[in-house]
Amino acid sequence: MKIMFYSLRPFDELPYAEKFRKEYGIDFAWTADYPNADNISLAEGCDAVSSTPCDMSKAYVDAFHEMGVKYLPCRSIGYDHIDMQEAGRLGMKVSNVSYAPGGVANYSIMMMLMLLRKMVPILKRAEVQDFQLKGKMGRDISGCTVGVIGTGRIGRTVIKSLSGFGCRILAYDPYQNEEVKKYAEYVSADELLTQSDIITLHAPANAANYHIFSREAFAKCRDGVLIVNAARGALIDTDALIDALESGKVGGAALDVLEHEAGLYYYNREGDVIRNDEMSILRSFPNVILSPHTAFYTDDAVESMVKGIFESVDCWGRGIPNPHEVH
Repeated sequence: MKIMFYSLRPFDELPYAEKFRKEYGIDFAWTADYPNADNISLAEGCDAVSSTPCDMSKAYVDAFHEMGVKYLPCRSIGYDHIDMQEAGRLGMKVSNVSYAPGGVANYSIMMMLMLLRKMVPILKRAEVQDFQLKGKMGRDISGCTVGVIGTGRIGRTVIKSLSGFGCRILAYDPYQNEEVKKYAEYVSADELLTQSDIITLHAPANAANYHIFSREAFAKCRDGVLIVNAARGALIDTDALIDALESGKVGGAALDVLEHEAGLYYYNREGDVIRNDEMSILRSFPNVILSPHTAFYTDDAVESMVKGIFESVDCWGRGIPNPHEVH
């Protein structure tokens, strides 16, 4: 068995890949580049192609299948970058990975606190030695109502951690969890929107959740609501968010993910003219925090993500159930 790793980072992922090659006895090849017309042939002779979010549309899936690739294990929780319909038609198996939810959960709470305490303007003004208090007064999270959309592993961890701050916590998820009920109150989506001072998103990117934050959703929110998204960019209609920020309906946003981030995040674009009008507008707002999809990025998470690829290929190769497989 052999894996072709695309976009493998030599400074963090490669040492783990070497470790698990020895542990599982599965060989691999790699490139730091994303799949493209010039390097797609590197997958020749490989059983699996592992990718992070990138272009894995029908053309790439077909090309890898023609080379004899049978498996498409993703080094990410999300797998929406793969044409799942085409992979299924060709009988190619797809998996994702999981990692401890604490990294993303804690990052989300950090972003909430940064918004509430106006940390970015404070730091920027300190850089030019403006140490006045005017315009820096924040809010204590303990007196806020926090709405959590999505109570999977990460959402549940956010809720449990938030409970220590003493804030009121509301939750929305079509599938309720008994553990969550110890710390939060499940409400309808509309109730969460109308009652929350802060809303944090922890839902997957799928057709049902596309633009769950639309113009209509923002209109139902409290004036000055704070929005945190460390899940997927497609959950928010970015144009609607920009309008809501400009009108003051949204008082601030912390976004670790963004619509149309492909080709930007994880690349070095220093010195480039970047044509992404939505990102440019958001970056101009003093009450918006943009981070380049790094909420997951801890040492434990990276190790788990690389290990998950070897686990999946090992399971498929031995013909046993793969706990990471998605359909």
